[in-house]
Amino acid sequence: MWAITRVGFNQKLLNLPKTLSRPLMATFNLIRVSSPAYSTGSPNQAPSKRIGTHNGSFHCDEALGCFMIRLTDKFFNSEIVRTRDPKVLEGLDAVLDVGGVYDPNHDRYDHHQKGFEEVFGHGFNTKLSSAGLVYKHFGKEIIAKELQLGEDHPDVHRLFLAIYKSFMEFDTDKPPRYVNNTHLSSRVGRLNLDWTDPDQLPEKENEAFQQAMALAGSEFLDGVRFHAKSWLPARSIVMECIEERYDIDPSGEIMVLKRFCPWKLHLFELEEEMKVEPLIKYVFYEDERAKQWRVQAVAVSPDRFESRKPLPAQWRGLRDDELSKEAGIPGCVFVHMSGFIGGNQTYEGALAMARTALKI
Repeated sequence: MWAITRVGFNQKLLNLPKTLSRPLMATFNLIRVSSPAYSTGSPNQAPSKRIGTHNGSFHCDEALGCFMIRLTDKFFNSEIVRTRDPKVLEGLDAVLDVGGVYDPNHDRYDHHQKGFEEVFGHGFNTKLSSAGLVYKHFGKEIIAKELQLGEDHPDVHRLFLAIYKSFMEFDTDKPPRYVNNTHLSSRVGRLNLDWTDPDQLPEKENEAFQQAMALAGSEFLDGVRFHAKSWLPARSIVMECIEERYDIDPSGEIMVLKRFCPWKLHLFELEEEMKVEPLIKYVFYEDERAKQWRVQAVAVSPDRFESRKPLPAQWRGLRDDELSKEAGIPGCVFVHMSGFIGGNQTYEGALAMARTALKI
């Protein structure tokens, strides 16, 4: 979920509303942060480099960016220096979200300057923020460490794109339809010192920024680990089932899910990637809890309820013997009133329902 973008993160988790922050402290106060590393495989070594970001109110952008860059071999366990003093920033090994420079060759990752147009690429065109820039240049290394694979492994590249799409990208040209105060950006924003807190010292702000890094970073790593543990295996299952669809029915429009897993988003993405034609109309799979089989009509798109080809109107709302008689197929259990899903007691019966529905 994040487009870690120039103006915001994906609204599912991040929105980066800069207005959440309290007024900035003195512009050139210098604050050092010595926070714990969250290693995904980097060697245990003492801090040897320094990473700069601005002091004062913080946001999800720089908190996540600082967390991610400290997972890399180059900047593992580096000290965080929070300042806006140009002279101090000039002497640091990397600078995020401040300084007005984007230059990856010198590890400068700001996005506020006039003329900044950097995007992630790979078909994504949203402008990046500082954390997005860090992910663009170091994301593969971080993912490769978590998967314990080389950066050139295909699975690393798949997760690199998938995590950007699901966790990082957010199009801020589309205004939100409602206020969401529970996403990650809001939760990070609330870690800023409250204006009523009598202790407004830099050390207190420093502690709050460490908490912000830990919060943003833990959700990022949770996302990486979810994709490695769940998303990638499910994608492989769906791809294999798509490849074998003609073994199920010569139309190529019926797919059996040999092992149940989250399949819908994978199906849409893989149909496009694999140039599937004709599109799959029905997916059937075993409901292990009910010890029955389900036939599900594929939606027209991931965000729509309408089906490409709903189960026949004359079946909808019927159950058991009445449905079996109407369909001419034994073992029928039900068909939903909308026609998006139905059930049968056996594999053969579910397949017969899908095949018959294709012809009606």
